Amino acid sequence: MINSSVNGDFILVGFSDQPELERTLFIVILISYLLTLVGNTIIILISSIDPKLKTPMYFFLTHLSLVDICFTTSIVPQLLWNLKGPAKTITAVGCAVQLYVSLTLGSTECILLAVMAFDRFAAVCKPLHYVAVMNPQLCRALAGISWISGIGNALIQGTVTLWLSRCGHLWLHHFFCEVPSMIKLACVDIHANEVQLFVASLVLLLLPLALILTSYGHIAKAVVKIKSAQAWRRALSTCGSHLMVVSLFYGSITAIYIQPNSSFAHTHGKFISLFYTVMTPTLNPLIYTLRNKEVKGALGRLFNTRVCKQSRARGDSNFMTRGS
Repeated sequence: MINSSVNGDFILVGFSDQPELERTLFIVILISYLLTLVGNTIIILISSIDPKLKTPMYFFLTHLSLVDICFTTSIVPQLLWNLKGPAKTITAVGCAVQLYVSLTLGSTECILLAVMAFDRFAAVCKPLHYVAVMNPQLCRALAGISWISGIGNALIQGTVTLWLSRCGHLWLHHFFCEVPSMIKLACVDIHANEVQLFVASLVLLLLPLALILTSYGHIAKAVVKIKSAQAWRRALSTCGSHLMVVSLFYGSITAIYIQPNSSFAHTHGKFISLFYTVMTPTLNPLIYTLRNKEVKGALGRLFNTRVCKQSRARGDSNFMTRGS
């Protein structure tokens, strides 16, 4: 580690202060990462192939799955490498790339979840005009805004953070390069950076969250007016999966970015970050597949199609064998 710090590599302390956890964490994180890749890839695949899923909801869900795959991939391989071996380092270039990519994708997910809430609002409150409101042009524009917002936030926050003078401080008490932990390495006054981080968190965390809550407030009002148990069940099936994903993601990430210097964030910060960087992307496809009849139906159709093709192929092969 000393040689690495001399070479300018960052030392990711991570969970090395709790070595008894590292082996268990390695297994759990590896399994979660594989489930993330498989689950989100399946959602992207069936949303692209199945004609019944060519709707705005699954268009945005495809983007969310892509974000989750890239987000975990920018963090987990390095984390697994550091958990497995004695080396806990990451190069300066690798740290910068990880900072930019993870910040871009995390910010994009915040905006994308708000966009998906607006889509659910249009589906429940404006059912007769849903197709006209959520037209393909608007869907592409909203997805583009989500990605551009994430890239813009990463360029601003990431660049400002990397330009801070660190005076040789390279011991990062975290398992990946994240803004709240990176600014703590600075040997200059970081009050302006903390204010900037707080403002960015307000814009990219609390503002989308406020839009999500507003959308679901209108949905609740619309359902209450109908006074129908069937309407409640339909609204729950339409919005339940998204609400669970929002709760998991925002419940963990706000604890880190809204109050990065709080005693709770300082003590439990690594485990909170582990939840929204590893566990949430794993749970997202499970939530959407287990609670969503359309996704389960698409999986069934995809599986049945493959089984039928294999059966026909075996039948043709047997026919040719008998004929010969």
